[in-house]
Amino acid sequence: MTLNTMKELAEGASLPEPLPAQRKLRGADMVQKCWWLLIPIIIVAITLAFLPSEMLPKNMFSATILIIVAAAVSLVWALLQFLAISKVEIKAQPSDESTALSSGAGDEETTARLIEIYEAIYEGAESFLRAEYTICFWFVTLFSGIVLVLVMWGTGWNVPSGVFTALSFLLGALTSMASGYLGMKVAVFSNVRTTVSAQKPGWTACFNTAFRAGAVMGFALCGLGILMLYLTMLAFRIHFKAPEDWRYLTECLTGYGLGGSVIAMFGRVGGGIYTKAADVGADLVGKVVHGIPEDDPRNPATIADNVGDNVGDVAGMGSDLFGSFAESTCAALVIGSSIGVSGGWDAMVFPIIVSGIGIFVCLLASFIATDLKPVKGESQVEEALKIQLISTTVLMIPAVYFAAASYLPDSFDLKATVGDDIFTIKPWMATVCVIMGAVGGLIIGLITEYYTSHSYSPVREVANSCKTGAATNMIYGIALGYKSAIIPVLVLAVVIYGSFTMCDMYGVALAAIGFLSNLATGLTIDVYGPVCDNAGGIAEMAELDPSVREKTDALDAAGNTTAAIGKGFAIGSAALVSLALFGAFVTRIRFASNDELFADGVNMLEPLTFAFLIVGGMVPFAFAAMTMKSVGLAAMEMVMEVQRQFDEKPHLLDENPTERPDYDACIAISTKASLKEMVAPGAMVIFTPLLTGIFFGVTAVSGLLVGSLIASVQLAISMSNSGGAWDNAKKYIEKQPAESELKGKGSDIHKAAVVGDTVGDPFKDTSGPALNIVMKLMAVLSLVFADTFFAINEGGGLFNLS
Repeated sequence: MTLNTMKELAEGASLPEPLPAQRKLRGADMVQKCWWLLIPIIIVAITLAFLPSEMLPKNMFSATILIIVAAAVSLVWALLQFLAISKVEIKAQPSDESTALSSGAGDEETTARLIEIYEAIYEGAESFLRAEYTICFWFVTLFSGIVLVLVMWGTGWNVPSGVFTALSFLLGALTSMASGYLGMKVAVFSNVRTTVSAQKPGWTACFNTAFRAGAVMGFALCGLGILMLYLTMLAFRIHFKAPEDWRYLTECLTGYGLGGSVIAMFGRVGGGIYTKAADVGADLVGKVVHGIPEDDPRNPATIADNVGDNVGDVAGMGSDLFGSFAESTCAALVIGSSIGVSGGWDAMVFPIIVSGIGIFVCLLASFIATDLKPVKGESQVEEALKIQLISTTVLMIPAVYFAAASYLPDSFDLKATVGDDIFTIKPWMATVCVIMGAVGGLIIGLITEYYTSHSYSPVREVANSCKTGAATNMIYGIALGYKSAIIPVLVLAVVIYGSFTMCDMYGVALAAIGFLSNLATGLTIDVYGPVCDNAGGIAEMAELDPSVREKTDALDAAGNTTAAIGKGFAIGSAALVSLALFGAFVTRIRFASNDELFADGVNMLEPLTFAFLIVGGMVPFAFAAMTMKSVGLAAMEMVMEVQRQFDEKPHLLDENPTERPDYDACIAISTKASLKEMVAPGAMVIFTPLLTGIFFGVTAVSGLLVGSLIASVQLAISMSNSGGAWDNAKKYIEKQPAESELKGKGSDIHKAAVVGDTVGDPFKDTSGPALNIVMKLMAVLSLVFADTFFAINEGGGLFNLS
């Protein structure tokens, strides 16, 4: 069914058969009522995990039990949340008793529109991801051949190293694609159900539906990521049996992080261009020029805009955070691989244990939002989401301590990344590093909230600046973004110094793990925002009661803030992950060169290193310019298409139009533009470190990575927070009455705010978030090909300038 049949439905045509997604799943009620069965599973898992190894069955490891059970519980919990969502039927409901007396045919027509819109969004998102992942599949297939050949050649034609690295690369890429696709499916499935739930009295039903949608994505991705990574390790262990060989196992595993990051790059850039081209085009022509509301069904770009929320803000973001998890884990395993010799397998996989413990913590904390302290009013929405972040961080502190005491030896030695010193590390020191990361992430998240929520003065200052037009709005917003980077950067500096001083580069890697220890909750909150945004769009397009849109807008406003908090977490973790990967790169080069290179660290004052330090600092700006321009080009095409339809069908702008817009044309524009424009920035990030290492050597790569890291983290924070502030400043103005100083929706002040929001869209949803992947992808790619770079003139590159 397409939107072109909507008019027929409105005129009384028979309703379509219920969608498969609309039908209740058999046994859903029974399974949902049996969620408590997970409690004994969790108790058994934790009990088994803390038992000494000698009390377990032969050849079974307590860490293995904990990790696999954690992944299984995570996947089961995601299924239970999905079943709870599936119980919400796609059916229009009267908003109050007076409406209920006259409901009937009107409700049937509204139900038909809801189903129609749901199908249109689903088909648009499905077709885009299918096209995008087809391109990604062929790229990954070809690039895996490059990985195979270069790694084998760099390791002296070591076939197992090349094969295992290429295989882990493929597995990481496929898992990342599965994560993104799953996120899109769940979001589209839940969007319309959140709209339906918003028709019910109160706030609990609609909030819980959107929150559970995020939980499906969060727990499914974490469970799938941990399970695939650990099973890959166990498979590789069949070949690398001796603990002395486990360093080679972890080196082969770096391909897993590379595969996840490659897909994340294309997902973030492609999805970001798609969603913002439609969003900017719809805003400029619809709201600014013709003054029609956001997501008005008369706007031809509105379906493409809603599709974009699912493919960019959900699928792309899911792949991004999966990549962060994979890369941080791989970095910690490579740096700490020698722990396996003295402490055994359980001690070596401690970073994965932290992630497994985090699943149990996030699961228990989720009951606070849905059961223990449910949302009953608008003022409680943002509070409920914030409590999730704070509670999981607090609960992780004792959980990590007991995990470290149980799995790590009383003390173990690690060789310093720089120099010949030996660090003696104790479990409490590893615990402190993880906690510093977790608490640092929370602080960055709360600072991000302060600068992007309209509950605080910075965003209100931006809103007030709109009184004098769009220009002052832009000035205030850009200044806010720059200012918002100060405290997060200082927090990162403290975390890096503390963790590095205590446990060397292994401590930095553990801090990165700490940042992502509550990843399931972070993903839950991140997906919650786009789901609420789509729910509001569906309510507007289905012409539901205005109270429904007001409710979804309130949910979305909190979602915008928490999404900005999630971006703060992602940027902070990306900075630590990149630094840890750089440390692993230095460690691997030292090992390959028998300490002839980098034994005393990387000398940034060497001409070649310093030259590429400057080049690395340029890369994020080049990347941001390419992605911003891509959004601009696609948006221009979208604007012309929307205006063309308004010109050719002037009755579209009538209050009760007799014509329907051509939504498919706008969907086609976004799809074509995003698939075309995502290639160049992605290729630049992938091939810059590869070609630098081949032609200029490892010292040039070191400068490139450090420059990219320093510039990316600050540019990403400023762009993301500027965009978030502009968005919420617009929403703050829209909430004001017409007689207030800010004049409310439709005023000239509001139009100035819309311009800022339009510029901020690619800031916060395309370029800003994708910069996380720039620094991570360049670092993990350099780590994977470290031996290859060293094999060329002993690390000097083809030009051998150093």
